[in-house]
Amino acid sequence: MPARIITSRRSILRAAGAVALASAARPLRAADRPFAPVRPITRGPKLHWFAYYDKLQVDPSGRYALGMEVDFEHRSPRPDDVVRVGMVDLRDGDRWIELGESRAWNWQQGCMLQWLPGSATEVLWNDREGDRFVCRILDVKTKAARTLPAPVYCVSPDAAWGVSPDFRRLNDCRPGYGYAGLPDPNRDVRAPGDAGIWKIDLKTGRSDLLIPFAEAVKVPGLPAGAEEAKHWFNHLLVSPDGTRFVFLHRWRGPKEGKGFGTRMFTVGADGKDPHVLDPHGKTSHFIWRDPSHVLAWAWHPSKGEKFHLYTDQTDRVEAVGPEKMTVNGHCSYLPGNRWILNDTYPDKDRRQTLYLYGVESGERVELGRFDSPKAYAGEWRCDLHPRFAPDGRSVIIDSPHGGDGRQMYVVDIAGIVGG
Repeated sequence: MPARIITSRRSILRAAGAVALASAARPLRAADRPFAPVRPITRGPKLHWFAYYDKLQVDPSGRYALGMEVDFEHRSPRPDDVVRVGMVDLRDGDRWIELGESRAWNWQQGCMLQWLPGSATEVLWNDREGDRFVCRILDVKTKAARTLPAPVYCVSPDAAWGVSPDFRRLNDCRPGYGYAGLPDPNRDVRAPGDAGIWKIDLKTGRSDLLIPFAEAVKVPGLPAGAEEAKHWFNHLLVSPDGTRFVFLHRWRGPKEGKGFGTRMFTVGADGKDPHVLDPHGKTSHFIWRDPSHVLAWAWHPSKGEKFHLYTDQTDRVEAVGPEKMTVNGHCSYLPGNRWILNDTYPDKDRRQTLYLYGVESGERVELGRFDSPKAYAGEWRCDLHPRFAPDGRSVIIDSPHGGDGRQMYVVDIAGIVGG
């Protein structure tokens, strides 16, 4: 029997849900709201997904949604596996438009496919070319294309530069986040000085090593024994004003076993003024709220494991939604910062929940619950990874609940967020 979406708290409201949300004279209570309308924008037999929650999936006009296409699931990508890169025309019957291909991808974060900030026509993604990873930049309208001699993880708000970790090392240390095909030349080096985080000029392709692993381990605060561990970086994100970026410094040694230690850093765009925002070892998903604050799921002595709001370059921390956002998820702020968009991992019934949290009201509004079959686990799990459209009135998720593998779905939240 195919998996399904649990579409409403009350089945009697299912058919009328969209109308009720859009036309109600006054907002319904959270307990009375039907789940939000959902529709697929891709279908089988090919598999489609976008991957990470902190990338720009939809163009500024709201018409084109980027995605990837592949014909297999439930195993790690091999060096010769090719993923097709394309976009869905949301105003033309969800037509798939092919843009290119990549040999540098993973299930969790894809090939870093994303729109260049501020551009209505340019997209980028990573690929493999010979003995190096590269970045493709394509104008989807004119088809003008260029290749940067280094991969890109995330991009500055003015699209002038990006930053990137060592994807070879990531693939070795955390399968599912790096790229297959190129071995890590520092595999046996705990904290090399010739690798780390690079800054890439998106116009010239120049790449400069900003933060070597060897320098990061010198920043005070590492726990005892971490000097014997192997270190890597992951989850980079530039601040909304482009002055700093945040990343996770991770390590695994005899003390960590099969797990790893973590601390969350922020650093200036020039690689200077590092600040350990969370030193307690369990930072997970995060997002910038504004240039001075980062929301993250993490452990803190004051509240335990919760979502916490960190004030950059200070020690100020406060819990956010501690009674409503009680489990880890892929968080982001909708435009205006009135709502937090979030999801959960599968619960005991293998259902993933998509929801909004009202920052001022403290209200949690569930948007849907989506079945995730047991085959979607570990490295090739299919997280919802919710991404919002530029106007903040719709959300796109990846999900296998429809029974034809991972596909992309649009969730209409206009009736909830208004405006």
